[in-house]
Amino acid sequence: MSSTPPPYASDDPYQPRGTEQPAPGSAYRPEQPPRRRRTGLAAAVLATSLLVGGGAGIGGAALWDATQDETSTPARDDQVSTSPVADQSQAPAADGSVESVAQKVLPSVVKIDVATAEGGASGSGIVLTADGTILTNNHVVEGAEEGGSLRVSFDDGTSADAEILGTDPLTDTAVIKASGVTDLTPATIGRSADLGVGEGVVAIGSPFGLDATVTSGIVSALDRPVNVGSDDQGNSTTYPAVQTDAAINPGNSGGPLVDMTGAVVGINSSIRTAASGSPYGEAQSGSIGLGFAIPIDEVMPIVDQMAAGETPTHARLGIQVGDAETGDEAGAVIREVSAGSTAEEAGIEAGDVITSIDGQRITGADSLVATIRSYRPGDEVEVTWTRDGESQDATVTLDSDATGG
Repeated sequence: MSSTPPPYASDDPYQPRGTEQPAPGSAYRPEQPPRRRRTGLAAAVLATSLLVGGGAGIGGAALWDATQDETSTPARDDQVSTSPVADQSQAPAADGSVESVAQKVLPSVVKIDVATAEGGASGSGIVLTADGTILTNNHVVEGAEEGGSLRVSFDDGTSADAEILGTDPLTDTAVIKASGVTDLTPATIGRSADLGVGEGVVAIGSPFGLDATVTSGIVSALDRPVNVGSDDQGNSTTYPAVQTDAAINPGNSGGPLVDMTGAVVGINSSIRTAASGSPYGEAQSGSIGLGFAIPIDEVMPIVDQMAAGETPTHARLGIQVGDAETGDEAGAVIREVSAGSTAEEAGIEAGDVITSIDGQRITGADSLVATIRSYRPGDEVEVTWTRDGESQDATVTLDSDATGG
């Protein structure tokens, strides 16, 4: 199982700057149609270590439009010949270009500095409201939960202290609030369900502490089960990631992955590394073109709960699972079924192997956990499983971990 290392660590202390006054405002979120479920093949969970990842401004070359003075006359021997005067103004960035995306999104991305007794670290965040509500990764800010402090640096060069509103280790998300700020530019929240493999995307954040860094690439895969570790109770941080080849590095964590309209479709959270040894090593390996973002559709309901000061809730079947290989068939084998759970009511038993959810293939335990995490408590899903070589299915209503079911 892979572990999530801390955000980019730095020995350089941050310098406080001025702040502004609070004012209301919220992230623009287009009207959400019913969520579209993909039914493609679920990829196998990564076996190598996953590190925290994922942004410096990208500029375009100015266009020089040569203009000729139509009233000029031919030069005589006693005259000084003239040349066309270049127009040194920069043409507007083309819609849909990386440059136009960067111009739109950069004001909505922040650098987050974390100070603890053990030292400093930095990550990235996404502005949700004009008065300082910010979305980031849990692993970026968890060091500040016990005696540490947070400071947020904005696109205009100002900075402010911040406090944690809520954290959710299971989805590796957190919401913080910057104090004394106003008139920030909220990000536009898009739809990760509309992404297609091969579609262009842009990642923005503060890799290795370099704020306002912009990188671009494509969506390399969808619904990639990514497991970056478990807590003491065995609850894993697992999500159905958007995979991208846009360069993501330590310090990009918590920053946005956006589509070519500038709408946030994911939260940059982890990378696959080719380095050997502990993922906590000082080397902090860089991008090899395999970065992973938490899809925004799956976590926005949880983000709303945290922003409101509520405890996040998650969908569950009420089972304990492990990986299974039954001949040529892979799936998640049921180790235990909780009494009174939706799984028990559906007739699922220990020893059964779950092979698909709503037609999406399940390849193992992490694949099942990631898929169930993409739903909300109360959602109905079709579960397919095998018992003694025979396939069975049932439509079940997912439980909530708020009730312990």
